Amino acid sequence: MSKPAASVHLRGRTVRIGGAAGFWGDSVEAARQLVMSGQVDYLVFDYLAEVTMSILARARAKSPDGGYARDFVDAVIKPLLPEIKARGIRVIANAGGVNLPACAAAVKRVADEAGLTTAVGTVEGDDLLGRSDELSTLGIQEMFSGAALPL
Repeated sequence: MSKPAASVHLRGRTVRIGGAAGFWGDSVEAARQLVMSGQVDYLVFDYLAEVTMSILARARAKSPDGGYARDFVDAVIKPLLPEIKARGIRVIANAGGVNLPACAAAVKRVADEAGLTTAVGTVEGDDLLGRSDELSTLGIQEMFSGAALPL
């Protein structure tokens, strides 16, 4: 049985954080075990690595609603959301990959289908693709080779 990865005291309260995934494709069993243990306040999923980002970018290029870790929604959130909600667990994940709005919408859809009200938020700002023209005029160089910024 998985145990919380960390406990932190915050204003006299213990906050229990469970690491549910360390990469995209990690077993969904850890998430289920952590939720069912009743010993976590926050469930954290880390899906992104360089190879993962390139796979997700290709998925978004093929379909405007692609580019996120769909199995996070289908294999983790959908079956566990009722328990996550009932236990008051907060979920933090970078499963949105290169299409955070699509991932957030999919999570909201799952919640709506289950008749659950839940807040879903995203943190954006690291996708510079839309600014490539602007950035190309700045003369930014790769820090080791001195080559032009690959846009």
